[in-house]
Amino acid sequence: MAMELAEFLADHPVDRTKVAAHKERMLSQVRAYRLRELRRDAGLTQVQLAERIGVSQRQVSKIERGDVENARVATIRRYLEAVGGDLAIEFVIGDTRVQVA
Repeated sequence: MAMELAEFLADHPVDRTKVAAHKERMLSQVRAYRLRELRRDAGLTQVQLAERIGVSQRQVSKIERGDVENARVATIRRYLEAVGGDLAIEFVIGDTRVQVA
């Protein structure tokens, strides 16, 4: 006999905190992958990009692995400008979004 979804969930409760943390890790990896693609599309190696924006190749690598928490906003801005983009910073509270930079 097939198990109903409610029965399954009762036997296997979902930890929403773990789900949210995993979701954030996945989104970070997707963003990092997209940055690598933008750099490659611009025809730049990590070393070339690092020289262009004034940081080490290691810093570029960290950004492209999704480790942006310790990166300076100015570094992220220069990275994006070097690959043909720009940086937008938003303040978000509830459904309200205000672009601040």
